[in-house]
Amino acid sequence: MKRIGFLSFGHWSASSGSATRSARDVLLQSIDLAVAAEQLGADGAYFRVHHFAQQLASPFPLLAAVGARTKRIEIGTGVIDMRYENPFYMIENAGAADLISGGRLQLGISRGSPEQVIDGWRHFGYAPPEGKSDADMGRRHAEVFLQLLQGEGFAKPNPRPMFPNPPGLLRLEPHSPGLRERIWWGSASNATAVWAARMGMNLQSSTLKADETGEPFHVQQAKQIRAYREAWRDAGHSRAPRVSVSRSIFALMDERDRAYFGRGDGTDQIGIIDNMRAVFGRTYAAEPDRLIDELRADEAIAEADTLLLTVPNQLGVDYNVHVIEAILEHVAPALGWR
Repeated sequence: MKRIGFLSFGHWSASSGSATRSARDVLLQSIDLAVAAEQLGADGAYFRVHHFAQQLASPFPLLAAVGARTKRIEIGTGVIDMRYENPFYMIENAGAADLISGGRLQLGISRGSPEQVIDGWRHFGYAPPEGKSDADMGRRHAEVFLQLLQGEGFAKPNPRPMFPNPPGLLRLEPHSPGLRERIWWGSASNATAVWAARMGMNLQSSTLKADETGEPFHVQQAKQIRAYREAWRDAGHSRAPRVSVSRSIFALMDERDRAYFGRGDGTDQIGIIDNMRAVFGRTYAAEPDRLIDELRADEAIAEADTLLLTVPNQLGVDYNVHVIEAILEHVAPALGWR
């Protein structure tokens, strides 16, 4: 395991038990948690993106703010729903945020997850072409985004511009060299993982995936990663790909941890999501020694190079620092980290 980061879902709620009672609370606490995680030695700060929900939605202002407050930690998303995105405008936002961070963005994108509203992308002005699905549309937006990231000129300049132009066709600015290699695809199935490999994207595999074999979640996810790596080799890409998996992992260090997380059954769950039978990975919650043994048996963690710890952001920055620190200090070294 080369890298360990956190993944925040960015919830807020006015309920009495929530430390994030407003969108402002979530945004400011997300920045503070990223700063604290960097000080602890964590490798990444990642954030979910959801529309029409009391969760983090517009990622680039947050990513830019985290980039300005930190110096080393990777900053990413898991994932941006490309059905909602204008790839051209997204290029400008992503380029600016990456330059502010000094080239630390790790952008997870995908066709998206179940929504709070029906066909929410239509409210953003998008609709799939006739005969195509919204998933097709999301992948097409991703393809355009990847092409634009190459930084090649495509727009004919005005012969009487307001400011002098460089020679040739113009590209979108600001351009951030290297960002193209730091794009990840969030995949729930083996087929889309293979597609991501062919497109030259890194792979993000979350805490759920399509139940394609009936095997335990971590076994299916490990097979997905192997299929991705095989497709990457077959595509002949020159660089090595990266693969992340997300897990809910809690080291039970004190009575507070046991009260929050010590009563789970620790088993996979089966459900239906977007008309797809899905398997949801278990939550790991135990004392450190037992936790190490359980995580060593997780085949997908062994296959990946990056582990993202899902954090309970509504419990506040201080508690989440405790959660991350407990894993980094008492569990991660035994898994080969550092």
